[in-house]
Amino acid sequence: MRQRSELLTHIQNTTSQSCLPQFGKTIASRKNRDGVAGRFADPRVCQSMEVDLALIDHDDTLLNDVERYLTNTAKVHDVNAFSRLRSVPGIGTSLALVLLDEIPDLDRFPTVQDFAASARLVKWAKESAGQRHGSSGATIGNAHLTWACSEASVLFLRQNPPAQRALDHLASKPGKAKALSILAHTLGRAVSYRRKRREAFDMNTFLNA
Repeated sequence: MRQRSELLTHIQNTTSQSCLPQFGKTIASRKNRDGVAGRFADPRVCQSMEVDLALIDHDDTLLNDVERYLTNTAKVHDVNAFSRLRSVPGIGTSLALVLLDEIPDLDRFPTVQDFAASARLVKWAKESAGQRHGSSGATIGNAHLTWACSEASVLFLRQNPPAQRALDHLASKPGKAKALSILAHTLGRAVSYRRKRREAFDMNTFLNA
């Protein structure tokens, strides 16, 4: 998935560097990739783009096969948890599979905040004799959960005006980068609640929390 994203980004960047107009539709979709390489006058650039597109097509086939297998496995393993995770806007099949696989047992986390710390969504507190002395352990925790929650926070905003307004409100003080981190943390907590309480996602409850 990351290689596919890098290849798509390379095509977009090369288009900008060549002073060509951007694509009218997303080239992440196979049906919108016809004629992409032919837009470049330099035959060497054209060849490079053809290689990128061939690799993307190959990745699409592999990812579809893996996703189909893992989805069928997830449905056998815990179909209800899988469905509840997918009820969160921005969490599709792939992210739901990552979250389902990386959180096999929420009972090992005494609180939601413990889960957030394990997912690297908050920093671990340095404490001694009940006194807090800053934070540490930026690399402690599950990097896969960090990636999944961060990715979900970006996708959560797409075609979601209420969430975009909430982000703008958050960004008014700490800035957009910090606001996205806060959103990833909040989504991580929502994921934890979905699993523990066996409830589907509710947008109003989430935005008013």
